Amino acid sequence: MPMKAPPYELSITAASAAFTAGELTPEALLESCLDRISEREAAVGAFVRYDTEAAIDAARRIGEAHGTGPLYGIPVGIKDIINTADMPTECNSPIYKGHRPAQDAVCVSRLRKAGAIILGKTVTTEFASSFPGKTRHPRDSSRTPGGSSSGSAAAVGDFMLPLALGTQTGGSVIRPSAFNGVVGYKPAWGLYDTTGVKPLAPGLDTIGFMVRSLDDVPVVSGVLADRAPSVPVSVEKPKIAFVRTADWESADPETQSLLEETAARLGKAGAVVRDVVLPEAFGRVGPCQRIIMAKEASQAFQHEWAHHRDALSDGFRSMIERGLETSTAEAADTIATVERCRAQLPELFAAGEIILTPSAVGEAPIGLHSTGDSVFNRTWTALHVPCLTVPVTDGPHGMPLGVQFVGPHGDESTLLGTARWAAQALDLPVFG
Repeated sequence: MPMKAPPYELSITAASAAFTAGELTPEALLESCLDRISEREAAVGAFVRYDTEAAIDAARRIGEAHGTGPLYGIPVGIKDIINTADMPTECNSPIYKGHRPAQDAVCVSRLRKAGAIILGKTVTTEFASSFPGKTRHPRDSSRTPGGSSSGSAAAVGDFMLPLALGTQTGGSVIRPSAFNGVVGYKPAWGLYDTTGVKPLAPGLDTIGFMVRSLDDVPVVSGVLADRAPSVPVSVEKPKIAFVRTADWESADPETQSLLEETAARLGKAGAVVRDVVLPEAFGRVGPCQRIIMAKEASQAFQHEWAHHRDALSDGFRSMIERGLETSTAEAADTIATVERCRAQLPELFAAGEIILTPSAVGEAPIGLHSTGDSVFNRTWTALHVPCLTVPVTDGPHGMPLGVQFVGPHGDESTLLGTARWAAQALDLPVFG
């Protein structure tokens, strides 16, 4: 039977099923994605580069080998701060123009081992910080796609790829995923090996990814963690804590309404929903994240600061200067504050309880000078807990809005199981 939709629209799960059924080949899927990229890349600018010939050759070889890896035949985009041996890794900085790493990052090696096809490098902000790249929002070119994983989120959101890697040090996976209407996952800090990823703040840096189906998340996470996929916990009456953080008033009215309506709908569907106000100390975690990031960046970028300072953007230089001005005592006090909250967080929630909270302030904002506000992401990143954003609806300007689920106990299976239950209760098209 002919496929109802073009292959480029398929999720990982759907494409894998089509491979198994003999309805699709890796080469045909790749060619469909390349056609989509050819049609849309000039408007979106999701890629730094992509290697058509190498990808087609890889797809042909993978197809001829009839592989069985969990990501067999799946085209992938790699954020351009993640090393690839066959393509430059330039970090959106003239300092690294043409830089050719000697080997793949560990995460890229694991993708290849699982049968994935590395199609190209996606646009990042400068060193995964705040200075934006060329990428525009697929639905409205006057708006940012978010960042720092700009190209990855836009590529998946615009159906160029079914999977792309990002990283998050503040809000760089969850926020752009929400802006682009895709499923975005940032695991617990340290779950995926970051060897071969250009560090910004190693105590916060976390590899994450964007897909279009919740069914894809455990598959990809298992590959990147080099373990069997987590089995989402089957829940009949999930426990959900609606958390309005200290920055709740920063959310746009449509975001506040969406979260309140979502909590109410989930409660009516059978979830045990309660409002939770975090202790006052948690209101300091977001600002602490910025201090930690600046301090660690000033250490991670000593070479660039000493030898290429003029090639750094004004914003990046300012961040490094803030880090250099932060005393050892202030940094230690900041880290201690965050560590106390990390230790306390699981005690505030019942076993199996999952947090519901905003993914972003609102719709992707107009303008390309900024990638948006990460105020609803920094706290959770600093607390090292897993976060998942799911698209729910469109806002008043026709741009995607999502909600964020956070696992306060660091339990991926419970987080994924509750998110699946919620998406089914809300009748969201994020399966298959």
